[in-house]
Amino acid sequence: MQNKNKVAKNAVHGTLGLTLLLLVLSLGIQTPSAAQPTPPNMDWNYINTTTFENSTFQGENYVQLLAQSMESKLQKGAAILELTSTLPEVKNISYANMLNNTIEQLKGIPQNADIPKRQVAKDILEKYDEFQVVFFVMPNGDMYMEEPYLRQENLSKTNFAFRDYYKGVINSHDTFLGNVIVSASSGQNQAVIAVPIFSGVNGSLIGIWAGGLDLNDFNEDLQLLKLTNNERIVYVDNLGQIVADSEEQLSHQNKSIASLQGFKNAINGKSGTIKEIVNGTEMLVSYHPIRALSNNWAVLLIQPYHGISVSPSN
Repeated sequence: MQNKNKVAKNAVHGTLGLTLLLLVLSLGIQTPSAAQPTPPNMDWNYINTTTFENSTFQGENYVQLLAQSMESKLQKGAAILELTSTLPEVKNISYANMLNNTIEQLKGIPQNADIPKRQVAKDILEKYDEFQVVFFVMPNGDMYMEEPYLRQENLSKTNFAFRDYYKGVINSHDTFLGNVIVSASSGQNQAVIAVPIFSGVNGSLIGIWAGGLDLNDFNEDLQLLKLTNNERIVYVDNLGQIVADSEEQLSHQNKSIASLQGFKNAINGKSGTIKEIVNGTEMLVSYHPIRALSNNWAVLLIQPYHGISVSPSN
């Protein structure tokens, strides 16, 4: 359970990510759009090389800070779920027999059943804004309960053994972060952090305690950066699906950037900057991996290359 130990150890740093970003920026690290203009009357090779290197340096530092911020948020969320999963009221499944009669109609146990577990879920939602839903799933994938209860009522499915977070927990026996999915209770994009709960008697799986991340929160964080000059920052999951987008008009669309080489490099644990064609335009793409618990996500900064060539132009 190395993931759990690492997450719990780093949880105290969970709120520091964005603060660190804002502090460093305020102390002088420029956003890419704040790059200094090219001095006039200089050698073309020098101008091209210097501009490229400045854009590369600024972009790579920017995405590194954003990756660290996201890692901290995910670690904090996982730590909250892991710590609460050890509570007796969360491990209690004495109401599971109700599912035989209620799962089809109520999509889980009744609202007034297992109040202590529902209260823990409510407390998590109140104290950790990044979660929009907290739920408990049985070992076979059947929904046991979900908070807010309205989300349970709105479920379009009752068994979630097909979800990647369920399969990840079953295969790894450890905390698992799933990729972006469309929620069965809200129809919105979300990603789920899931924690397995084992019986203290024989070590068998008794349930999965999970939280659905509110991706709108991550969208808002990026959009607060107020990028200019057609720059764009995206968080993407392991499959290239966009988790959050600095462009508000694109943030609610199910888009994939899996074809970008920058994404492929980041998912493979690399960081850097490359030139590539994005929507028919040559762009600079700075990328950095996000070591997202059991998974790899990525952050990319996409900015115009302004027609600059690394070699002299005729």
